[in-house]
Amino acid sequence: MTRVVLAPDSFKGTLTAADAAAALAEGWTAVDPAAEFVHRPMADGGEGTVAAFEAAVPGAVRMPVVVDGPAGTRIDTSWLLLPPSKGAPAGTAVVDLGSTSGIELLDELRPWDADTTGLGQAMASALDHGVSCLVVGIGSSASTDGGTGMLTALGARFLDASGAPVARGARGLAEIASVDLTALRAAPEVRVLTDVTNPLTGPRGAAAVFGPQKGLRSAEDIALADDGLRRLADLLGIDPAGEGYGAAGGTGAALVVWGGVLAPGAAEVAELIGLADAIADADFVITGEGSYDGQSGDGKVPSFLAGLAAVADTRALLAAGRITADADTALFAASVSLTDLAGSSEAALADPARWLREAGAVLARPAAS
Repeated sequence: MTRVVLAPDSFKGTLTAADAAAALAEGWTAVDPAAEFVHRPMADGGEGTVAAFEAAVPGAVRMPVVVDGPAGTRIDTSWLLLPPSKGAPAGTAVVDLGSTSGIELLDELRPWDADTTGLGQAMASALDHGVSCLVVGIGSSASTDGGTGMLTALGARFLDASGAPVARGARGLAEIASVDLTALRAAPEVRVLTDVTNPLTGPRGAAAVFGPQKGLRSAEDIALADDGLRRLADLLGIDPAGEGYGAAGGTGAALVVWGGVLAPGAAEVAELIGLADAIADADFVITGEGSYDGQSGDGKVPSFLAGLAAVADTRALLAAGRITADADTALFAASVSLTDLAGSSEAALADPARWLREAGAVLARPAAS
């Protein structure tokens, strides 16, 4: 009997990692009905982190919460409660920025006003529940607020020269004259999942590199936001050059101030869901993401999975929405592009589950022959 571990990342904006894994399993089963599957949907801290843990950890429970979303309106979302463990006797909460303050929650970009308040409110809800560990995924952010919204929701105050709270979002950064952390809630163990190593400020910083994705279009806008983040770093007493501090518009730096430890997202998720043990007993592991390109080798889920598979002498397979010419597919025993199967990117995006099922069948045929 063939044993297959299914460990894709989410196909951003179209399918969760859990749904992608299910579609791949359906396609493989059509060719190899006797195959046994182990579902370990993956994430690297971005969109789908909560869903990935929910699918992989028995006994995980969704905890509903209403938060202030990045569009300035209240949204229904949730965080995930994992069962107690030796390292977290009161349980672990998994919170992701993508489902609380993420860019996918916006109908239109709000570069100056979107913020991370919703993330902080979900974290506060988990603290109220009494968890002893927080796992926070900070990919897919909508804002460049330096994590001020998150810290405010946890009790910090960012004040202007008159002692009044500054505006939310990147808009308020330039007005911060003082920071009051006296009421900031105590942090439990906090593990922060990110695949970003950029510093807070400068040419590789949050505003310069990621700001345009969030609507900071002009050089003047980027410089203004960068100056605001530098001002925030001075007031918080942190080095803006810190690795990973620029993640999620500066939320990485804010979480470090609170007591969090930044960690490579894919590796941390894999450890927490027992992925290496699952792969050790498998014949194949299938991974994937929406776009496998030249950047996918830098700590992203597919390349990380390929490394685990190589150590276990398990064959790694790839199914991606598209595979670009500069992508390194030599890491995989076989790879398939949904765009190629569907005939165009538009067709693949219109029904990704269908084409993932087809991809699962394509990947299974050599194994079953």
